[in-house]
Amino acid sequence: MKNDKRELILNAAQELMCKIPDKEISVNLIARTAGIAKGSIYYYFESKDEILDAVVEKCYKNAIHEFFRELNSEESALNKIKLLFQSMLKSEFSNNQQNFILTLHLHEDLLLHNKLKRIAVQEISPILTALLQQGCNEGSIQTNYPKESAEMIIAILAFFLDNTFFPSDNISMNHKLRTLAYSLEMFLNAEKGSFDFLWESDETLKEEI
Repeated sequence: MKNDKRELILNAAQELMCKIPDKEISVNLIARTAGIAKGSIYYYFESKDEILDAVVEKCYKNAIHEFFRELNSEESALNKIKLLFQSMLKSEFSNNQQNFILTLHLHEDLLLHNKLKRIAVQEISPILTALLQQGCNEGSIQTNYPKESAEMIIAILAFFLDNTFFPSDNISMNHKLRTLAYSLEMFLNAEKGSFDFLWESDETLKEEI
């Protein structure tokens, strides 16, 4: 029952985050949307910011769960990295068929965008660190600093998807993903084409080039 009410609060906050800017969300509004008393919220969370952080963290953790659910332990590091990146770029962040993380990036809300970047680095980079280390062991990539490299890559990807810094149409986004794929090849000393999945994975983008 305790966890059910906490989930009710998070679901209400997530619903609001998809509709209105962070600054317009209040604990009162979350409580009304959840259909519970305002005082009940403070039993689980100390502030609105803590609730919003928990929503974003939950969505990243859901994506990580999907990544591991789809993961084949025998796959190469590059194939695992492909699966991880696709979970960031596409449907694995979905909620009722809605890509929640990318939806939030459409908001012109710098505070919220900074939450996304911070939590992405915290939640995703440890997984990527292990994959980079595996790639080094396999010889498919080269880096002396897998942890730092992973943090940089996730930070760049999270920043790269932020439309407040890089507003773009589908064609422009495809070109940026091509550039990112090439940069990762150089950064990780990977074979040419190793990260082409970043732009090849979306058929709608390919058709518009």
